[in-house]
Amino acid sequence: MKVAILGTRGIPNYYGGFEQFAEYFSVYLAKKGHEVYVYNSHNHPYQEKMFNGVHILHQYDPEYKVGTFGQFIYDLNCIRDIRKRDFDIILQLGYTSSSIWYFLLPKSAIVITNMDGLEWKRSKYSAPVRRFLKYAERLAAMHSDYLVADSLGIQAFLKEEYKKESTYIAYGAHPFYSPDESVLAEYDVEKENFNMIMARFEPENNLDMVLTGVTEGNDTTPILVVGKHETKYGAYLKEKFKNHPNIRFIGGLYNIDHLNSLRYYSKIYFHGHSVGGTNPSLLEAMASHALIAAHNNHFNKGVLQDNAYYFANPKEVASLLATLRKSEEQQKIEKNFKAIEKNFNWEKINGDYLQLFEQCLIKKNRAFSG
Repeated sequence: MKVAILGTRGIPNYYGGFEQFAEYFSVYLAKKGHEVYVYNSHNHPYQEKMFNGVHILHQYDPEYKVGTFGQFIYDLNCIRDIRKRDFDIILQLGYTSSSIWYFLLPKSAIVITNMDGLEWKRSKYSAPVRRFLKYAERLAAMHSDYLVADSLGIQAFLKEEYKKESTYIAYGAHPFYSPDESVLAEYDVEKENFNMIMARFEPENNLDMVLTGVTEGNDTTPILVVGKHETKYGAYLKEKFKNHPNIRFIGGLYNIDHLNSLRYYSKIYFHGHSVGGTNPSLLEAMASHALIAAHNNHFNKGVLQDNAYYFANPKEVASLLATLRKSEEQQKIEKNFKAIEKNFNWEKINGDYLQLFEQCLIKKNRAFSG
């Protein structure tokens, strides 16, 4: 197969979840003997033309000059290049800035779109932007040949909202086997005597709810708040909780070994995300043997099922802080870890995507020959 992957800033990953998946999956396809091309921003740190058997196609990306609008130009440049190359399959990761150019995608290629989360629900966007994102979602849902949902909640939404079937393929994580207890001293915490929450500083990730639960329950256990807090919302939270020294805003943490060890040794790992599909940080927490308390919504429950505790308000957070003991919850922790090994491992996910590609090509060839 000749495959194009677009919708990311490029590989190797320096940015986020879709870039990580694009890196893993493209290399996997190349090792299987397929001809794979990944589109990269022109100013991506990696400037070579090949990466582990994958062709890299750099395209001009003016986002650094003009902000978010530059993403639309970048996607347009990628799609204009796609038209020259006779791909069998185009895998589109997300739809935010690419779906408006759907009419330019070559009709000869099979277009498969991973629909990401419900971007138009994110409160950080203004009302006009949210209306546009809903419009872009509809374009992608209605004009792609096949859809991928990375959570059962997204799959149900696509069926209800657009009457469109999709293939459920989750995100992945690497099982974490080697915790390093010496890391704890760097963050001034003790084994199973601190809690954690990790998220982008956005209202729908419910940092405020969790931290309010900490204060209302008078819980003095240290809680590490991981994420870039140099934002307007971050300033609001730091001001609100400035008189609670156990609430520690430690900023973004990009040393994955440190992060996994902290999750492993934490007492409770809070996951407040309420919008979107399968969140990578949630899977990483499962893979790190964390005891998870998650916001009560169908996205989180679709992944964690009965192997976590759930909260919907500060009072419930306070109750969990008062009652949960990690030593008594090893069965839930182990079931989550086994789910990573069995259902959310990268080898399985890569294989599921490849199987989908093969099935799509078979259907196309049958239709053509028929």
